[in-house]
Order: sequence, then structure tokens, then C-alpha cells
Amino acid sequence: MRRISLVKTLLALCAFIVLTIAPPYPSFGEVDQKQQEDTYRNLEVFASILSMLQENYVEEIKAREVIDGAINGLLLSLDPHSAYLDPENYQEFQNDTQGSFTGIGIEIIMRDGIITVISPIEGTPADEAGIKAQDKIIKINGEQTKGKTPLDAVKLLRGPKGSEVTISIFRDGWQDLKDFTLVRDVIPLQSVKSSFIKPGFAYLRVSNFQRNTTREFKDHLEKLRQENALRGLIIDLRNNPGGLLNQAVSVADIFLDEGLIVYTRGRKQEQDLTFEAKKDGNTTDFPLVVLVNEGSASASEIVAGAIQDHQRGVIVGTKTFGKGSVQTIIPLSNGAGLRMTTAHYYTPNGRSIQATGIVPDITVEALEYTPATDEKPRESRSIREEDLNNHFSNQNGDKQKIVNELSEAMQERLQADNQLQAGFDILKSLVLYASYRDGSSLKIE
Repeated sequence: MRRISLVKTLLALCAFIVLTIAPPYPSFGEVDQKQQEDTYRNLEVFASILSMLQENYVEEIKAREVIDGAINGLLLSLDPHSAYLDPENYQEFQNDTQGSFTGIGIEIIMRDGIITVISPIEGTPADEAGIKAQDKIIKINGEQTKGKTPLDAVKLLRGPKGSEVTISIFRDGWQDLKDFTLVRDVIPLQSVKSSFIKPGFAYLRVSNFQRNTTREFKDHLEKLRQENALRGLIIDLRNNPGGLLNQAVSVADIFLDEGLIVYTRGRKQEQDLTFEAKKDGNTTDFPLVVLVNEGSASASEIVAGAIQDHQRGVIVGTKTFGKGSVQTIIPLSNGAGLRMTTAHYYTPNGRSIQATGIVPDITVEALEYTPATDEKPRESRSIREEDLNNHFSNQNGDKQKIVNELSEAMQERLQADNQLQAGFDILKSLVLYASYRDGSSLKIE
């Protein structure tokens, strides 16, 4: 009798959950009769197993925890991005896209059954400790992560500000695990930073795509314009794990006047969406370089793909992460949420970057930087005429003297970041070529 009651309860619960999902998501009424019968038959098997466990398992089990585990297992069997968000995780997700959270600042995914870092968030404890994209998290505070979902790992990684968490990392090329003990901190979601590399050559860093990213981006761009006439721009999307689709679309739209930005295709017609650029009267026709790497995922790949397909700028760096699917968050009646993959997205030229990523126009691998020390000074530059004793002076005196417009801090930054240096060199070349084509006289030092 108890088993029959439990079966009825589970079937009623399942029907309620499906029927309360708003269109375009299918209700049982949209599923054919055979599928519906198969679903009820399989649910009855599940309910029978749960009833047997409750009555006979060696220890008393909590039905709610077991059912949550079954839901998570169901979703993980589909793809690494679909997940059940219990009420606590659902609230944390809302915070992630709106305000801030307390943790170590990494985006993670399940890859080949292992919790893997997509990318660290710039300026966070994980970033400053040297955690890198593709690092595998084997343990958290000594607890094995095998068998845990990414959401389980997030719960272990987050905690009060000032508290410590130790993660055991394995990185390709290492023989052994390495422990990193990090101090949790508030991770602000201010997603855009900007500066001038030199007058006229701007740098905009986008660390993720959350609700205010486009507004922040436009504000920074306007501030740069007021400070100095823009001749060229570098957009840095390295280690940007993505975020909200609409924000990626609106950032790409800033640099495109017309045509497709991205389109999606799902099982249902309602999931097929098309996003096109709209001309708004603002001129952003200066040369553009976009920096990407293996930590650039999802929304950042949408921006890079649109810029590349429209030949609006040059993509520089290394191949991106390759997340070509779209997830929709569906709130549930118990305060939880369902994160479900509903579509694949495609670049304007019809490319799917799923598992292949965006291949840069110019590949520049990141090089490890070792600062010079007293014991190991940096090699001096080559000898030139000006270094020779009794060399002739230039007859034009100081008229042709080259002025280095880079600050000392910027020179050090470019020296430490070879991909940024390469992007800057390419941007200068684009600006110089544009001046030749326009017939204008321009000298770039």
C-alpha cells in the first residue's frame, strides 16, 4: 500500500513540475501517448526502487536528498551544462549575474568526469594564486571531487569572507598534485575595466557578461573618447567564461552596423532566435583587435565570432574554449531552478563552435614571464651606431628625436604580457595601414 501511494505521489509530482513550465517548454499534453506511457512505466520502476531503499537499506535514507541526487544524475547524463539548482544554488546564481558573491573567483565545469576550471576571474584570489584555465580540481579541503557535480564543488569553494579553502590541482605537464590555499573574498561583478596603452590606443577588459556589462562597456568607451580621440581599440576577452547571451549580443552590436550577430537553433521553433545588429548613429569605425584564449567561453565566443565573421577586427591569441550551447534558467515552484540546454548557437557565417572553439586570425601562445632580478638581469639590447664611441650625431639634431609615449608601468605590463604586446603591435599596424589607404600622414612610435 505504501509503495502504491509513493508511486502516485511521484507521478503527480512529476506531472505538476512539467505542467508548470511555461511555453515553449513541452507539457505532457505535447508528448505522444507512447512516450507518456513509457515515462510513467519508468517512473514506477524508480519509485519502487526508492521504496525498497527506504524499507531495507542498511541505514535510513532521506528521500528528498536521494531524489535531488537522481535529478542531478539525470541532467548530468545529458550534458555538462544542464543542472538542477536547489533554492540555495538558484539564489546564488541570481547573485552571480546581478551583484557579487564570496568565494575564490573561478568558473568551473565537469569535463570527462573531473571538475575543471574554465577560467579564473581577473583580480580574484584564484587569479592571483595562479590558477589557470584547464586546471583540474581533484580535491577541495582534502575531499575528493570525483562523483561531485560542479554545483557541489561551488558549495565547497564558497564561504565567509576571510576563511580559507585548499584546492588540490593537477595541470597538464605536472607529475603530482599541487595544493593551493586561498583566502575567500568578495568577488565583485564589475565586469569592465579600461585604460590607454598610449594616447589614442585604448584597452578594454571584459571579465564576464552580466546584467550591466553593456552599460559599463559603453560608459568606459565614452570616457575614453572624452579623454583622447580613439585611433584603435583592444578588447580583452581572455579568461572570460561568458554569461548572459543578450549582453554578448549588445556588446557586439556596438561595433556592427548591420547583419547577423548570432542565431540559435533548438528542437522547437520557439527556440530558434536570430539577433541582428542595429545602426544607432554612433561611429566606432576605428581598427579593432580582440584578445582570446582557452578560457574565453560562451558569450565571449559569440562576440569574437561575430567580429571575426564580419571582418570587423582581428582575433588574436589562442583557440577558445568551445561552448556552443545556450542554457535557459527555469524557476520552479519550490524556489529551485532548472538550468536546461535549449539550443545551439551559430556565428553569422553559420559556424558552430561547439567543442572546436574560435580559431584566432593570428595565433599567439602565452609565454611565461620571468621578471629580471639582480642575480639574473635581463639581456641587454643589441648594439647600434648610437652605442659606439665617437659616433656621429644626427645632422637634424633633436628634430627627429623619438618620444616614447608609453608609461613605465605600461612598458612593464607589455613586457610581462606577450599576447597584449602582440595585440598592440597588430593594432598599430592596422592604424598605420588605414592611414596609408586614406592618404593621411600618420606616424606611430
